[in-house]
Amino acid sequence: MKKNIDKQTPHVLLLIILVGFPQISETIFSPSLPAISSAFHISMSQVQLTMSIYFIAFAIGVLFFGRLSDYIGRRKALLLGVAFYFVGNMLCFFAKDLSFLLVARFIQAFGASVGSVITQTILREAFTGVKRHQLFAQISAALAFTPAIGPLIGGFTDYYLGFKMMFIVLIVMSVSIFVYAYLRLPETAPQQQTIQPLTPIMKRMATNTRLWHYALLIGGINGILFSYYAEAPFIFTQYFTLTSAQFGFLGIIVALASITGALLSKRLVSHIMPEKIIVLGIIIMLVGSILTLVTAMMPAIIQLWLMIGSLFIVLLGNGMALPNCLSLALNDFQDVVASAGAVFSLVYYLLVSLITYGMSVWHDGTLTAMPYYFLCIGIVMLIASIRILQRHTTQ
Repeated sequence: MKKNIDKQTPHVLLLIILVGFPQISETIFSPSLPAISSAFHISMSQVQLTMSIYFIAFAIGVLFFGRLSDYIGRRKALLLGVAFYFVGNMLCFFAKDLSFLLVARFIQAFGASVGSVITQTILREAFTGVKRHQLFAQISAALAFTPAIGPLIGGFTDYYLGFKMMFIVLIVMSVSIFVYAYLRLPETAPQQQTIQPLTPIMKRMATNTRLWHYALLIGGINGILFSYYAEAPFIFTQYFTLTSAQFGFLGIIVALASITGALLSKRLVSHIMPEKIIVLGIIIMLVGSILTLVTAMMPAIIQLWLMIGSLFIVLLGNGMALPNCLSLALNDFQDVVASAGAVFSLVYYLLVSLITYGMSVWHDGTLTAMPYYFLCIGIVMLIASIRILQRHTTQ
């Protein structure tokens, strides 16, 4: 029998699952990109569109479900989104060509977006100050396992059962999440919530320079991560001749880097203001990008492990910066956090989509394409992070 969940506090495990399943849905796809390219007789650049289309739909979804949750509540909006996610997974399984698959991925991502926007809204409503920074870092550290889980499951499924079975895994996951959320997720929206028109909120956000610097940083950090997932399968399976299952194990490296960065951020935030941690994280990411570029020019016999090590540094820096960006971004909009969060997420996920698409355009079949791309994005992010720090210290 379903318990009375009207007044319960969401369990941290449930929040981690809800904010993490969209990322699993994206990263589980990565090891299968070469197989899909071959099965559908399309180029590597074309199959990478399945990554960028995901974030376009995701961006639209976070605005839709974030706004909808103000009207029908966080719980109902989330359950509806997971239902869309289930339909998208079913359509992915039956896709026979790229066009059908892109439509299916759009629906899948539209539904999956609810996990990100609703969970972040719950966190921002319930916690403030250092406690919120620490909780975001804690959840970021836990979520760092999803880059390991997704490619690992996807790689082994693709290698032993074929990429179609990957969609069966996602179908089962969507049903399980729906049941768990239905039984355990409480309604956390204020009972006397005043729903403000969206247009004044958007006008207010448009004039907040600090907010758009954070959008650039969050979009850039996630754009680098998912550009890696778009490009890395071809680097490691074709250049270094790893199998899809072996490539799946590299997700553990990504997870360790993100966990280390998030935990380091959690430890530092009690002693250093989060704006400085963001700048430090971006600098570390740039150092890793430079090392990745240098590695790409070295003799092939030593490239593999040096490439993995330098990418670890890239993702560690990202892991340090991201939780602080997420925690600070909407400080000026706590009175309209759900709607502002939806608009904000729309913007930065569109930026993630643009950056991921840029990786497919930048792709030229060489090892240097990815690190050069990361360097260009990282320099822009460093400028934005320094501007944020300067504005904070002069206030």
